[in-house]
Amino acid sequence: MDPTPGTPRWNLDRPFLTGRFHQEIKAPAQAAGSRLFSMESFSRGSDNVIGSYPVSVQELLVIDDLLSALVGIEGRYISIKRVRGKAGHVIFHIDPSMDLALQELTERIFPLCQNYVLINHFVESKSHFKSGLVNHAFAAALRALLLDYQAMVAQLEHQFLLGRLSVQGLWFFCQPMMGSLHALSIVVEKASSNNFSGATTLNLLQSQAKAMAGDNAVRSLLEKMTQRASSAYLAILERWVYEGVIDDPYGEFFIAENKSLQKESLTQDYDTKYWVQRYSLKDGIPSFLVSVAGIILTTGKYLNVMRECGHNVQVPLSENSKLTSIESNHHYLECIKSAYDFASGELLNLIKHKYDLIGKLRSMKRYFLLDQGDYLVHFMDISRDELAKRPEEISVEKLQSLLDLALRSTAAASDPCHEELTCCVERVSLLKRLSTLKDLDSTEPSEGNILPDSDPQSELFSITGLETFCLSYKVQWPLSLIIPRKALTKYQLIFRLLFHCKHVNRQLCMAWQVHQGFRAINILGTAILRSSILCRSMIKFINSLLHYLTFEVLEPNWHLMHDRLQTVKSVDEVIQFHDFFLQKCLKECLLLLPQVFKKIEKLKSVCLQYAASIQLLVPSMYVPEVASTNDGTGSFGLGRSKPWRSKNKNRQLKLAAENTIICDSIMKFEKEFNDELQSLVPILSSSSQAEPYLTHLAQCILGLGSEQ
Repeated sequence: MDPTPGTPRWNLDRPFLTGRFHQEIKAPAQAAGSRLFSMESFSRGSDNVIGSYPVSVQELLVIDDLLSALVGIEGRYISIKRVRGKAGHVIFHIDPSMDLALQELTERIFPLCQNYVLINHFVESKSHFKSGLVNHAFAAALRALLLDYQAMVAQLEHQFLLGRLSVQGLWFFCQPMMGSLHALSIVVEKASSNNFSGATTLNLLQSQAKAMAGDNAVRSLLEKMTQRASSAYLAILERWVYEGVIDDPYGEFFIAENKSLQKESLTQDYDTKYWVQRYSLKDGIPSFLVSVAGIILTTGKYLNVMRECGHNVQVPLSENSKLTSIESNHHYLECIKSAYDFASGELLNLIKHKYDLIGKLRSMKRYFLLDQGDYLVHFMDISRDELAKRPEEISVEKLQSLLDLALRSTAAASDPCHEELTCCVERVSLLKRLSTLKDLDSTEPSEGNILPDSDPQSELFSITGLETFCLSYKVQWPLSLIIPRKALTKYQLIFRLLFHCKHVNRQLCMAWQVHQGFRAINILGTAILRSSILCRSMIKFINSLLHYLTFEVLEPNWHLMHDRLQTVKSVDEVIQFHDFFLQKCLKECLLLLPQVFKKIEKLKSVCLQYAASIQLLVPSMYVPEVASTNDGTGSFGLGRSKPWRSKNKNRQLKLAAENTIICDSIMKFEKEFNDELQSLVPILSSSSQAEPYLTHLAQCILGLGSEQ
């Protein structure tokens, strides 16, 4: 339902009050429609047609009728007919019996009469509530002009009563108004036929003013009309750029507000478009504001954010900064830019100082990017049993309490933001999680999704909490503008990769400790030596990968972003640099490279299988009770001295080293690991030309830089 009030009922019941009392005809086929009517139709109120009078009397009679026609009223010998289907359009007809010379002069004045009727109709129709503020202001300016026009007609009538006015004189005195009303009638006709309002009306006025550049008087009039019509629009604009409030009852402003989007969606919805769609540009921007439309939108958005924070701020106003007109010196543009600079600076200071943006980002780096990993080592030690369960069996509450204990027991306790950290357990592996995020920019579009929905090689073992554990972070408004749900998800993807790499590294270290029990015997030529070499290769691989991820990707990129944030001038720049940082990290951490990332995941899977086999098979071969005894250090009892001081120690170790099951298993893992590692070489070599950062990865993992 239209919320604007309708026109009063009496305006429709009594049309004569609004000038709608002329008879209606079809649109004439030719302009000279006066020749189509009979003489009898023009002799109302008179027994004789005008042609029966002398020419001097005809002139007096027609001047009297013309003075009425100039204000849209029929005379005795001049009739007015409304054109059917065209609101405001009328046709003036004159008695065809009139002297031809007088007819010619009289018909020259008819366009002025028609333009007056058309403009007057526009003023009356656009004064209704639903027409909008710009049309109201334009109609008011036209009404003022018509008052001057009516004053001119009254002066002409006075001259006529004094006997000083002829038809030729009337034509002469009407000349100044002819061009003005003609130009305005063109504007009015276009605005009415296209139902223009708001910015479209202003653009029409401006374009018409430019088209009349050769006529200074008419151009000045149209510019004045533009100024008057834009005053209501500028009032809306002024409140937006100075207070951040849209006061637009008729929907004319070029900024739309989507009230269904709330700031809480930033932390809840991955696909939220709050910052982009809460306030957005509409079609129909006034031409004089096109160049600064983006600045205007951003200025009000910044003021809105501060108001949502309870920080009521208003751009300081002075007489010089009021947006009252669109002068040719473009002073209004300077006012808008000054308002933008003020709003941008205020919001940036608020976010950087009161809400400690850099501190929050540094805190997220500490936890999600493992800048300080002491808490994680402690957490992985105390939560090992819980994380070994399947995701649906894990108690998130227990994990949270263990995480809190790890945070309070390490250097993280000094971080005031550590209480914002929470833990969660995903239901799918990192591979599948990446496949669900369709909006990430993969560098290999031919692959379709980032990764396939199902990859049997990635599911060789049942998924446990070690593959699905993740951290979360409570981000409050207004920092949720910079760290929305989407940005937090990207942090979580990187954390899951790092966490799993740490887990693989720990498992390999535990396998390495198993090998240390064989230092007392000669293992040359045995499978244990081969296993020891393979274990060192795997540890080197995972350490090199972690070194690349942390020191080659995350650390330099974070410092680059940190330096850029010191010189930003707006919150939009902060959002842009932060998003660029996360996207670059995702890409260089291989999460957006499906082919390479699947190979890395396969290599980690092989490492985990190998570590699990070594920890289970080797100890069980020499001391039966060792497999069931674990001192919590991951060495499966090999660090204890008593079992190893038995008389059968060397014999048991030798038997274990020569065991065929272990030999076959180690050879299988060695072949699989080397094959996967070698298959990674051509992929990195071919991709490093398009993605230079892969050269660093190749150097870290494969040593390709030295070979080449």
